[in-house]
Amino acid sequence: MSSPFAIRGVIEGFYGNPWTQEQRLDCIRFIGARGMNTFVYGPKDDPLVRRRWREAYGPEALGRLGEVVATGAGAGVEVMYAISPGLSIRYSSAEDRAALLAKLEQVAALGVWRFALLLDDIPPELAHDEDRAAYADIAEAHGALASAVAAGLGPHRQLVVCPLVYHGRGDEPYLARLAAALDPAVDLLWTGRDICSPILETDDARRFERTTGRPPLYWDNYPVNDVAMGWELHVGPYRGRDADLHVASRGILANPMELAEASKIALATIADYLADPAGYDAEASVARAIRDVAGDGSPDGGRDARAFATFAENVRSSCLGDEDAPTVTAALAGFAAAADDAAERGDPSALRAAAASLGSLAEDQLAAAAHLLHAPVANPALIAECRPWIEAFEVGARAMRRAADLAIDGRLPGDQDAVTAALLPYLAELRRRRVRVFGDALDMFLCDTTNTHIVPGTLLPVGGGELR
Repeated sequence: MSSPFAIRGVIEGFYGNPWTQEQRLDCIRFIGARGMNTFVYGPKDDPLVRRRWREAYGPEALGRLGEVVATGAGAGVEVMYAISPGLSIRYSSAEDRAALLAKLEQVAALGVWRFALLLDDIPPELAHDEDRAAYADIAEAHGALASAVAAGLGPHRQLVVCPLVYHGRGDEPYLARLAAALDPAVDLLWTGRDICSPILETDDARRFERTTGRPPLYWDNYPVNDVAMGWELHVGPYRGRDADLHVASRGILANPMELAEASKIALATIADYLADPAGYDAEASVARAIRDVAGDGSPDGGRDARAFATFAENVRSSCLGDEDAPTVTAALAGFAAAADDAAERGDPSALRAAAASLGSLAEDQLAAAAHLLHAPVANPALIAECRPWIEAFEVGARAMRRAADLAIDGRLPGDQDAVTAALLPYLAELRRRRVRVFGDALDMFLCDTTNTHIVPGTLLPVGGGELR
């Protein structure tokens, strides 16, 4: 089945350490094998892409870009080159425009024919006197620059532009003015309603097209976890995108995490959606992705995949949804309700049953964590990237087992001092690690159970407690 989306791919466009060359080439082969057809090179913290955009590539760096282009050709993936001159360019400067085009020509000689001019994440006002004299505002300056670049590239190359205003309703005045200055063949990147959009709706895409005269090319900020999202691990499935989004868009470019191996899980689900949006099943897709990425090659993925799936269910927090850790959330809610009932009625039978269930769940999680952290695995790079979250997952599982033991021993509810002394160190340790596991569910449970009412995420100065 051929995909209804014209453009399907990945944009290496995150803040943080750019991928290594090996990771980049591996990603291109990975997405090509799954039907994606585009890879955009544009790491925000590659100095020659952004802060030192005027500088030509030396032979070694140019050779690496050439290898990226060649690998893309072998994998059926077109490589697009992105440049971000907006922090320092003088829009009215013929010299700066010439430097920009010279840089793109150098890359074009490698076989690149599509380029992205990224004007995002820059100050919204013109910074230079000569630009303020030449243009009414930054929208006019951006239209002039993008038009000049498109013309300078010539008729056999294509330009994509990421506007300064790259998210919202799609009817913003800046967008309308920028688009009016551009040839309709120039695609515009768009992230949706938000920088990281929970949903992408066809109606919004149509509004964007009415405003700009062209359908959006989505720069979809998932599974990226840069800047304020660094404590989250995005290995959940792609969701929240309309099944008919292809009728009103050019395609989707997914922005991955700096964690290249872990990104493959979400990227595999994105590839499934792009291949068949109407038939896409998020849960089946992510289960398959975990088998492919974390598994040992056996039909069911083996113990590696099963252990990783147990862990991954508890790191679902992302812009795509607030379902953090469904099994743990339900188990903790049942345990807390049973504890309240036992305190009121003096009958601990329901609490013992809930404690046994919670303890069994915790033991399964501890076994998964032990396997991932200590056993030989098929994909050690994946575990190395996820290790901070897996270690916190283990701490949380131990906290749940300890709470269950306290209930079975008859100290919970009733002996508040013993409960607080036993569980507060786990809460402190989880917050100290500063990664998000179990969403808010376990943090809130431990706060309630220990009578510790402090804003979630606040570090707790607790020491000396035993974590067992």
